[in-house]
Amino acid sequence: MEALTIRNLNKQYKDFSLRDISFSLPMGSIMGFIGENGAGKSTTIKNILGLHLKDKGEVEVFGRRFTGREKELKELLGVALDDSFFAPGINGAQIEKALSSMYSRWDREIYYKYLERFSLNPKKCVKDYSKGMKMKLSLAAALSHGAKLLILDEVTSGLDPVVRSEVLELFLEFIQDEEHSILISSHILSDLEKICDYITFIHGGRIVFSENKDELLESYVIVKGSMEQIAQLEEQAVIGIEKNAFSAAALVKTNCVPDGMIREKATIEDIMLMWKRGK
Repeated sequence: MEALTIRNLNKQYKDFSLRDISFSLPMGSIMGFIGENGAGKSTTIKNILGLHLKDKGEVEVFGRRFTGREKELKELLGVALDDSFFAPGINGAQIEKALSSMYSRWDREIYYKYLERFSLNPKKCVKDYSKGMKMKLSLAAALSHGAKLLILDEVTSGLDPVVRSEVLELFLEFIQDEEHSILISSHILSDLEKICDYITFIHGGRIVFSENKDELLESYVIVKGSMEQIAQLEEQAVIGIEKNAFSAAALVKTNCVPDGMIREKATIEDIMLMWKRGK
C-alpha cells in the first residue's frame, strides 16, 4: 500500500499555479520534496492537507480518499509546517491539554519526553520561542498522537547542526516501523540525501521527477574538462553545464560518458542545480 498518493493535483492562484502534480510515497519510506524558493513545495503540501482548496485532483492517504476533513485519517497524520500554527500566547502545557482532546491516541508522556529531549520549557509561551524552538514544539506535537505518516515542511531550517542531526536520527527511528512513512521538504539537501529513500523535485509548479534516490544518484555523474571536451558529449545526455573562465562541469547521464573523461559522483544538490541551469 502507498502511504500517500497524489494524482493530477491542480491549483490556480493569482500569480502561480500547481499543474498536474502527481507522485506517490510507498509505505515504510522517506521521501524528500525538493525545489527552489517559490517552486511550490509548501503550496503543494497545504493542498495535500486540505489547508488550501485544490481546483482538481485526488489525494489518498493509506489508500483512502483524503480531503483534509476525514477525522480518522487526520489522526494518522503528524504535521509540522514552516509556519507555526500554535497561538503565540499559549505555552507548551496548554498545547498539550488542547491536543489531548483532539486526538484519541494522544500520549501525554511521550509529548513531555519530546519537550525534554528538545530542551523546551512547557511553561514558556510560543511567542517567546525562536523559530527553531517553534519547529521543535511542532515536531513534539506531531510525534505524540500515534501518527503513521509525517508531513514535514522545512522542519530542519533554523536548527543548529547538532539538533538537526538529532532530529534526522529521530526520523530514522520513526521509520523503523514498516507502517510509518515521511514526506519532508527541505532546502538542506545534504540532510535529505542522508535519510531519504525517494526524491521528488518540483520546479515552477510542476513535478520534474519523482524517483528512488539511489537509482537517481547512480543515473548521473559530474563530468569536468574544457569547454571543448564538454562540447563533445552527446547533447541528449547533458542535463546542465556550469562554466568558468578555464573549464566547465556538466551533469551527464552515467552511461553516456566517454572513457578517459574526469567524472565525480553527483549529489542531489548537483542534480537540482544543474537541471535548473540546463532548462
